[in-house]
Amino acid sequence: MTSQPDRRNLKRAAFAAGAALAVVAVAGAAPGAGAAPQAAKPGVPQLKLIAASKSVTLDRWNWEGEPPGVFLDLGTYVQVENAPLEFKVTRKSYRTPVVAQQILRDGTKVKTKALPAGLVKDFSGLPGFLEVSVKDAAGKEVAATKGNFCPNNASGRVRPDAPATSHYPQSCPTNPFTLGSVWGVEKGWAANSSTVDYDEPVDLPVGEYTAQVAVAKKYRDLFGIPDERPTIKVTVREQSDGDGGAGLRSSAHGEHAAHTSGGQGAGHHYGPRGADAPTPPALSHALEDRGLAHHLGDGAGHTDGSRIAPALKANSKAPTGRAGVPANVPKPDLRSLPAWDIAVTDGEDGDVAGKDYLAFSANVWNAGPAPLVVDGFRSPGEDLMDAYQYFYDADGKQVGYTPTGTMEWDPRVGHEHWHFTDFASYRLLSEDQSKEVRSGKEAFCLANTDAVDYTVKNANWHPYNTDLSTACGEQNSISVREVLDVGSGDTYTQYRPGQSFDITDLPNGTYYIQVIANPANRLQETDLKNNVSLRKVVLAGTAGARTVSVPPVDLIDAP
Repeated sequence: MTSQPDRRNLKRAAFAAGAALAVVAVAGAAPGAGAAPQAAKPGVPQLKLIAASKSVTLDRWNWEGEPPGVFLDLGTYVQVENAPLEFKVTRKSYRTPVVAQQILRDGTKVKTKALPAGLVKDFSGLPGFLEVSVKDAAGKEVAATKGNFCPNNASGRVRPDAPATSHYPQSCPTNPFTLGSVWGVEKGWAANSSTVDYDEPVDLPVGEYTAQVAVAKKYRDLFGIPDERPTIKVTVREQSDGDGGAGLRSSAHGEHAAHTSGGQGAGHHYGPRGADAPTPPALSHALEDRGLAHHLGDGAGHTDGSRIAPALKANSKAPTGRAGVPANVPKPDLRSLPAWDIAVTDGEDGDVAGKDYLAFSANVWNAGPAPLVVDGFRSPGEDLMDAYQYFYDADGKQVGYTPTGTMEWDPRVGHEHWHFTDFASYRLLSEDQSKEVRSGKEAFCLANTDAVDYTVKNANWHPYNTDLSTACGEQNSISVREVLDVGSGDTYTQYRPGQSFDITDLPNGTYYIQVIANPANRLQETDLKNNVSLRKVVLAGTAGARTVSVPPVDLIDAP
């Protein structure tokens, strides 16, 4: 199911441009007063802050209802040489803090180095990594910001003999209930160091500026980074609702930005479902200004590592012969995350005006060790597809299948795709959890929207179907394949009719949002005992002005 995006999504879409980019030159890197770079040691990456261009042009957005400002994407990168830069970031449970380790690879030898306790607090990147100072034409500092560094951000090769592709994931997850992540930059590559807080643009008037970018001292000391501080000339120009930028935002959104999860607030990227999306691998303004956007992707005479795999196609015909699943075949393990992004609304898209609804985000993910693969087959003239789950051995050979429910076409505006009817369901339970007071059961089109835990066995760091345009089919489709890959989850924001809970006539008090994976147990799994999650909510207020408070889940305070 999809949702209509708000302007926050359009802002992000304007900056999203493919899976990787080519960094073809180094400019503007003026050495500062710092230690000389350390001598190369086997398996230890050498890091350097570089700038792709000496000057950039940034737009000052002035959209109705939002604070005007500039998003400081200055086109600076962290270049990696000698060995890959790699981190494994995990938490044992929601009761324990995040732990980050650097992985040092020297051929077949692998060592780990624990990062200082408390340095990394979530899975969005290294906090406070970059320090930016912006001065006006008179030399007065008019802005000073700090930014996280996600090593999985937009990256590309800095020399032709570097690895042709990156095997690391392409974004850092922002789902509050993420369990494990892998960050990395290949040797001979550079990753965009800029992070943009789309909820808090920098208020720079139109004009000329000079920006200086530096790596924070604690990271220079930790990773042996030389104190080089690129200086970039910045031109700020005006954009508004009536300018051509609106057309850019509209056309960019039309291509279904990749999406993942999170809640409201800084660092969140709203995708086509209304759910969060992963930080898009944005094209820096430096490369935009130099006219290099057409070099994104693989093509004649160039490759930047962003090759997209062929579409995952369903079998053209329904399976024949006796259905069966070998006892020892790998299977998926579906698990539900606690609900988040919980709020009271007055209804959306066809809900009854004047009523109160409880909206929320929910995610079911696959802990593996095998992907969930479901194909739907449609008999001519039928409104439903028969759905089958497929199974594969360790070599990727299909070794079994079993019937597993149906798929149905959803003709509603904002949906218009095939839904698998037996993937998950939602319920609102009474305080003692003995009574179901509301049901939000819904059908789904599966997509790998969230990197929930990329440290589990067989996790796929590059899942194919990360948005609705890849897997949900058309009204005239004869077959559809929907896949939930290992390590990834599928987030839906429940605010449409039949999804959010109508709480108008419910008394104030404590309730639980229940998220159930595989509710009819029709899908074959390795474990059926971890399919249910609960999130406590407390309703208060009066009709038309209801409120909800959401207690934390152990250390995770994500209402």
